[in-house]
Amino acid sequence: MLSKIIYSTMLFFSVLAFGQNTVLMGGKPVHTYAKLPAVNKAAPKFTLTDVAMKDQTLDSYKGKYVILNIFPSVDTGVCSASVHHFNEDTGNIPNTVVLCISKDLPFAQKRFCGAEGIKNVVMLSDFRSDFGKTYGVEITDSAMKGLLSRAVVVIDPSGKIIYEEQVADISQEPNYEAAIAAVKK
Repeated sequence: MLSKIIYSTMLFFSVLAFGQNTVLMGGKPVHTYAKLPAVNKAAPKFTLTDVAMKDQTLDSYKGKYVILNIFPSVDTGVCSASVHHFNEDTGNIPNTVVLCISKDLPFAQKRFCGAEGIKNVVMLSDFRSDFGKTYGVEITDSAMKGLLSRAVVVIDPSGKIIYEEQVADISQEPNYEAAIAAVKK
């Protein structure tokens, strides 16, 4: 019995030591799998599913600035606002693509884009990949367990991360201006 308690305690503290992150959801703490990948590091590779049910990888966008707009679900007000904001503000920025990433099914993402007139961003689903764990944004507890937290990551054309923001409270919008400024430097 004592060995089980010691093992459980060691496991608990090892999870904490490897970078689990705390964010807020409406002022209440929730945890994500880890912290975002660091600035000046190579962006981790991923494979996500687009609205046509085809795989898209980070390499699909090699040579461009890539803005990852990561959020829980496009069917919430703040998430929808972030997609609209990036759709409007980045459509005319050369050599730049915005990937809007959630656990929503591709069918829901496609429906949303059609209904809302979204044409300047790429919707991608993490419903069958490990993106949330790889980027540290998968929520590990609360009613939102399994969904992605709100974050923005900007990757330069060489594949290096040049900006990241883990939004402190999921119910708040990201700093759009800072993300876009990172592309324009």
